[in-house]
Amino acid sequence: MQAAETDRPPAHCATNARRSCRRPESILLIVHTADAMTLLLKRTPPGGFWQSVTGSMEWEENSVKDAAVRELKEETGIEAPIEDVFDWNRSFRFPIPRQVQHRYRDTDRTNKENMLSVRLRARLPVALKAQEHTDCQWVPIDEAQHIVWSWSNREALRMVEKSIARP
Repeated sequence: MQAAETDRPPAHCATNARRSCRRPESILLIVHTADAMTLLLKRTPPGGFWQSVTGSMEWEENSVKDAAVRELKEETGIEAPIEDVFDWNRSFRFPIPRQVQHRYRDTDRTNKENMLSVRLRARLPVALKAQEHTDCQWVPIDEAQHIVWSWSNREALRMVEKSIARP
């Protein structure tokens, strides 16, 4: 499937190595286990906040699941089969902060964050991408809702928690 014209970076992004424009669409991936433990990652400063796996979609990616599998591997070293990733068909929109607007096209003002989750059989060791995260922790999903910085991350954790079958 070919991307629509509006889904391609503008010409100056493709030709100007100093300015590579991000796609204004991302993924939020809740990584959890059957016993309701979830993985949180701590962003490098200046942010320094806790979050689930997140990341911008690449311009050539047509599937949010592909982006989720790629981001999970890049940020944690964890490999999950694409069929294990659940697309909630839910997205959140939020304004692109002024301090990072330069990373996007001039006309992009909001980001669409797609919600996904992946259930692992057990807590796995994590190999952090040092440029993005300084720490990680496996925490009960209900506690994670009080730790994460973003409102969309809290909402996604609540939704996943409700879906986990309790013994």
